[in-house]
Amino acid sequence: MHEPLDLEARAEPAVPAWPLDGLRPSAARPDALERAIRAAHAALLGQQQPDGHWVYELEADCTIPAEYIMMMHYLDEIDAPLQERLAVYLREHQQPEGGWPLYQGGGLDLSCTIKAYFALKLAGDDPQSEHMCRARAAVLARGGAAHANVFTRIALALFGQVPWRAVPYIPVEIMLLPRWFPFHLEKVSYWSRTVMVPLLVLCTLKPAARNPQRVDIRELFSVAPEDEHHYFRLPERGRWLARTFFTLDRVFRVLDPLIPRAMRARAIRRAERWTIERLNGEDGLGAIFPAMVNALEMMVLLGYRADDPRRVTAKRALEKLVVEQGDRAYCQPCVSPVWDTGLACLTLQAVGDDASLAAANRGLDWLRPRQILEPVGDWRARRPAVRSGGWPFQYGNAHYPDLDDTAVVAWAMHAAPGRERYAHSIERALDWLVGMQSAGGGFAAFDADNTHYNLNYIPFADHGALLDPPTSDVTARVVTVLARAGRPQDRPALERALAFLRREQEPDGSWFGRWGSNYIYGTWSVLVALEAAGVPAADPMVVRAVEWLCACQNADGGWGESNDSYDRARYGVRPFVSTPYQTAWAVLGLIAAGERTSRATRRGVEFLLRTQQHGLWSHPSFTAPGFPRVFYLKYHGYSAYFPLWALAAYRQGS
Repeated sequence: MHEPLDLEARAEPAVPAWPLDGLRPSAARPDALERAIRAAHAALLGQQQPDGHWVYELEADCTIPAEYIMMMHYLDEIDAPLQERLAVYLREHQQPEGGWPLYQGGGLDLSCTIKAYFALKLAGDDPQSEHMCRARAAVLARGGAAHANVFTRIALALFGQVPWRAVPYIPVEIMLLPRWFPFHLEKVSYWSRTVMVPLLVLCTLKPAARNPQRVDIRELFSVAPEDEHHYFRLPERGRWLARTFFTLDRVFRVLDPLIPRAMRARAIRRAERWTIERLNGEDGLGAIFPAMVNALEMMVLLGYRADDPRRVTAKRALEKLVVEQGDRAYCQPCVSPVWDTGLACLTLQAVGDDASLAAANRGLDWLRPRQILEPVGDWRARRPAVRSGGWPFQYGNAHYPDLDDTAVVAWAMHAAPGRERYAHSIERALDWLVGMQSAGGGFAAFDADNTHYNLNYIPFADHGALLDPPTSDVTARVVTVLARAGRPQDRPALERALAFLRREQEPDGSWFGRWGSNYIYGTWSVLVALEAAGVPAADPMVVRAVEWLCACQNADGGWGESNDSYDRARYGVRPFVSTPYQTAWAVLGLIAAGERTSRATRRGVEFLLRTQQHGLWSHPSFTAPGFPRVFYLKYHGYSAYFPLWALAAYRQGS
């Protein structure tokens, strides 16, 4: 097992390269730039694993460690020392106002707060203690636990804290629906699929958590849960469609007793087979925490013995996500070795010296055998004639390769000296990427044409992330590698993707970042793609993007953007402190747009030089959404490789 690197725990106080009084040199001094690159290069090489790959911690909000504690009590398999370390982590992240946010610096999130409170109470915290009183008051001030999101209410129903009528009707017979039906598993995203299938069994059979200490959280409800009649609320948009789905939910719920037992048993068997087929060894179902928890709980419910190898493996997959840090611990939502390794390789290729290129090739050699070449994967339902050729995000996830990782790895392999050794891998990757283009010209993360937007209004989908539609950032990465490879047969796909990007540009000149925070990430991604595709710097699309980047540069020379920007209707557009990774994205975007010698680029480089911390950089902010407005991530590696990449790219033009 490889331990992910924690840059935050190792970071030392920043040592500024220049005074912070606003009196900066007119240009980044070459000697300072070289020193910074050498120090960051040495640190990045020092973090390469013995077998050649990189993997950093991937941190989420407190719902994940809270759910880990809840899982232990659901199963009555409680690791008391681990539980206490997880509880320490939860207490550390409570806000002064009493609740827990979805990301550092964010506002209180009701559902996250409910789960954290429940987990701490399960762990033995006195509900009358000061921090628990503050949390309880925060929940009640926002209407109480009845206002939690769907996934939280399902968890509470499994613990008997709310009646099952508080959750959407999602019978396991969904497994038997034909493809032409308005709802089918193939019409939702991979993460929705893997979470839902075992959850269908749980919500149909309605088991009760073992909950050995009989802990409850009735004090979090302003109305007794059994008396509450307003668990479901219509969304602000699409109210007529949502009202239709709510009506159908009530009708089907009434008809549930009429479902033949044989049909139900067949549907359960199909859900079980589907899950076990994709169990994915010690990498887990879908290689994501929520699906893995549901799979384990489904197996227990269906009678898998504690020593059954499949149940043992499913539990081990969850245990491998835990990060231990002395007296504290947290659980990662998944791991990111392929993504970290691909980006680290691109960074070292930009540095360009012999040691960097050799280290990058070791990373690429680690990646090569992890390409998925077998004819497996849910994506094949939409693209049965396309040959496999993608990489997963995690160590293993054969059913779910993703386009973003595949584009990054193929890009790095194509940029490697002596790329002939990777020729077959590159060819298979490019063929797969082109085959996964959606009808509108864009590319999504895991599937093609996953655009049944009406499904986002079903009662189960209050998180608004049921689907995996094409996005600007993933499309940009695919454009980058297709343009660099330059295969004539890819030209039509490339032209359609460029047209998609042109349509997706925001009125202010930026691009939305679905998988990184946010418009700075999207704009960097697209500008790099446009440069690779030969779009001139004078193109109005590029000019507007450069103007936007320059307009949002902070006074200290850096760039920063809060995850608040994913909810502009609520927060508007407001400044955020500069971060090293977002400054690096902006600098890389400006360089790609032909602005290497501009004042904005130079000031961004100077910010990175000032804020380097003995080789690398760090920042407490969360770097990406898992699902915008619902779930956020902190890639600890982003402050390791992106600033070095930006400095190396800046030096290349010196």
